[in-house]
Amino acid sequence: MQTLVYSLIALCSVAIGAAAYYGLTFTPIEAIMLTLVCGSLGVVLMERQLRQRAEARLEKAVQDLSRLLSTDAQAGAVLGQRINALVDQNAGKRLETVEADISVLGTVVRQVAEAVADLEQSKRPQAGASVSSPPAPKPAAASEARVSEPVIPLDTLRRAIEDNRLALHLEPIVTLPQRRTFGYDVVPRLLMEDGRYAERSAFMPVKGGEKLVQTIDFAGVQEAVSVARRARLAGQSISLFVPLNRATLADSAALERLVLALDANRASAAALSFSLAEATWLGLGPAERSSLAALVKKGSALSLTEVRSLRSDFGALAGEGVRSIRVDASAFIDFPTNFTDFHRADIPSYLARFGIGLVATGVRSEQQILDLLEDGIGLVQGPHIASPGPVRPDLVAERSPREVAPRRAQA
Repeated sequence: MQTLVYSLIALCSVAIGAAAYYGLTFTPIEAIMLTLVCGSLGVVLMERQLRQRAEARLEKAVQDLSRLLSTDAQAGAVLGQRINALVDQNAGKRLETVEADISVLGTVVRQVAEAVADLEQSKRPQAGASVSSPPAPKPAAASEARVSEPVIPLDTLRRAIEDNRLALHLEPIVTLPQRRTFGYDVVPRLLMEDGRYAERSAFMPVKGGEKLVQTIDFAGVQEAVSVARRARLAGQSISLFVPLNRATLADSAALERLVLALDANRASAAALSFSLAEATWLGLGPAERSSLAALVKKGSALSLTEVRSLRSDFGALAGEGVRSIRVDASAFIDFPTNFTDFHRADIPSYLARFGIGLVATGVRSEQQILDLLEDGIGLVQGPHIASPGPVRPDLVAERSPREVAPRRAQA
């Protein structure tokens, strides 16, 4: 197309030069010069128009490109926001929750199927078949019969405390399978005149003796704070479980003294957990629960011991500060249906959804450890692990209880 235009410009210039030569009596040189001038002007005008068109097209292309870049930038910003939102989400925890729900649902479906099958089978008449079966023994009956008055009278306990014969020992809780120390129970024991130690059940008052109980509870808190401070100065992380009784929660003066001790040792309060028996927990009134809430606000946690049933609202327990639940290892392994309707291997993961750990206590054999490990229970305690012993200055949280036990025996 440009070749045709340039050809027409050349023809027009020649025509103008010829007209000037023949009509205007121009000399040949003048006619040739006029032809060149007209042709040059035509070429210049043509080039100018072509350049203007090219610049217009280029400007339009730049505008289109800028619009595309703006759109891409907006899309990139939206994509970045979505990626940040995905990064902030804890997908692993959600997957664990879904897996736990699926596992629990599968267990429930299986139990329902087994119950329906047993029901259908029981409705079919079978000749010579015995329908009745002996009831399963309930291990909780032994613990219920265990509630009795202590062997040591109140006067003897009072004199022992005044003589500074109240010993506060530590019993470790270990993790499986590594058997590393997770924490320690503060165990109050009474040093008798013959040099033997009396256990808590032998001297802790059941009725009366509230002041003595408050003294023992406060001494346990002081000992736990001291051990936690020593571990923190050594750069170690340690958890200490202190027994707490209803007599302390019901007395405002005793509770205030406890709160002041936690206020004075805020750095150590987070390492403390207060242990309460399940029977005590269920019998607490509104005032006593508010007292527990005041202790939880200081950074401490709660631990339920001697738990006989896991059919509870764990979300509500977690909201009140409960971070661990303890069951007897023998009863949980031998009679799991007395504790829960779920399969016992699903219980630890189900409790973990609410931030609650399951501790098996009273472990007495290696076989029990293998059974608990197979069920996914990672915290154990008992005579097979280590017995309560005195606090040593060189006690560290990372030491294995099997390393500590011989030194305790020597002490």
